[in-house]
Amino acid sequence: MNEGKIIRFYREKSQMTQEQLGKGICSGTHISKIERLHTEYAPEIITLLSQRLGINIETELIKLNNIKNRLNHWHDVIVMQLFEEMDLINHELEQEELIQISDYIDLYKLLRVRYLLMHNLTEEALEIIDEIQKKEHKLSTYEANLFKHVLGVYYIAKHENLKALKALKSINDTDYNNKEYTYYLAVAYHSIESPVMAYYYADKSRQFFKEINNYLRVIDAEMLMAIQVKDDGDFKETIQRFESLIKSCELCHSPGRKAKVLHNLAFEYYRRKDYEPANIYYKESMILKDNESSPYLLSLEGYIRSAYYGSLLPKEELLQLANEGLERAIKKNEQLYIILFTLLSYLIQDKEQEYHQYLFDYSLPLFKKFGFVYLIKRSEKELFNYYLNQRQTGKALKIADVLINH
Repeated sequence: MNEGKIIRFYREKSQMTQEQLGKGICSGTHISKIERLHTEYAPEIITLLSQRLGINIETELIKLNNIKNRLNHWHDVIVMQLFEEMDLINHELEQEELIQISDYIDLYKLLRVRYLLMHNLTEEALEIIDEIQKKEHKLSTYEANLFKHVLGVYYIAKHENLKALKALKSINDTDYNNKEYTYYLAVAYHSIESPVMAYYYADKSRQFFKEINNYLRVIDAEMLMAIQVKDDGDFKETIQRFESLIKSCELCHSPGRKAKVLHNLAFEYYRRKDYEPANIYYKESMILKDNESSPYLLSLEGYIRSAYYGSLLPKEELLQLANEGLERAIKKNEQLYIILFTLLSYLIQDKEQEYHQYLFDYSLPLFKKFGFVYLIKRSEKELFNYYLNQRQTGKALKIADVLINH
């Protein structure tokens, strides 16, 4: 009975009334019933109506009935992160007018959000998310879970880790066979410094990626697992894990993934206060990234901070780099990086009071709002030491109480 939907779509597109379309063929009332699927009709009538509309009804039916298969394939390609094919399918689907009358319009919009997020187009993605939220109650069970999956990915992109965790944890595993979401659940747990849960879900995602023969995503999962293991004693094993991942990225010709591995290796050195190799790996990571992207800003922040604490660059050069980072963060309206580069600027200029005031007034509240556990802990320790040195005992004790009891 999809013939009626197709007739109505092209009639409205041609700006014809039902009477105009049916003139000499059948009444407008009969066309109304055909379009609303309320009546039987002779095939000859559909043929004549199609001819008047300038369409081949058989071709249009094939296109409409094939939309679900095309969307499922697009979904698979998005999960596999095959960007060239993903872009090609997106272009084809954008040209497919019949999506608007298909039973899978909501699935298309959900996958469109995933596609936009893959290209870091968060504002465009949010417009569709807002549209879907208004009719969330009408989604099928699968689409409702996919929407939670999509929301989790969106919140991670926006650094809203607690919201991401809430959305992803609400997915009903028994009704949703796309286990890719476990990777993003692992990312969310990692962001709030819950290494056991992060490792658990990263391992589940690794198993899923192996099942679908997606070795690139296996690398993603294994990298996430590697950074949960804090072997603070013998560092050699950690280095070996990262070197193995780097080789895997090179074999798969995946510079983007290699950049992530290099960044995480840099952080492992940084947290051990081994600033020179940390600085080198942050720099290598930056070289492989788009210098207008958020991941680039993250590595730039690490590069500047490691250079500062390791006394590896002149302060004038560090301040210039911090200001460049701040300008790019403001241009992108990235609140997290605006705060991080502002803090670096105060730190490099030895503006101790301004640094800690900004840390207390602006930085720490934002870190807590979005669930940046590592940054929260670092900030609270810095404030405690500062207040203690300034003999502001009351403030120091308040911070100490937070550090001990949370």
